Amino acid sequence: MSKQPISKSDFTFRFSGHGHYKVTYYDPFTGRIYSAITTDMQLIDLTKNEEHPKKINLNSLKRICKS
Repeated sequence: MSKQPISKSDFTFRFSGHGHYKVTYYDPFTGRIYSAITTDMQLIDLTKNEEHPKKINLNSLKRICKS
């Protein structure tokens, strides 16, 4: 079983109040789901609002979800 690269489709974003988003990450390799509420709107802009977000930004968001 090979590990798939991280992609924007592994995340769901839900507005959770002024300056807050609930981000859910689905790990396709393990099948586990992680969630977190973040106020890092710059990171949200670089992931949710980008058509093709950079891998480094997706991995930063994944770390937030898994912490």
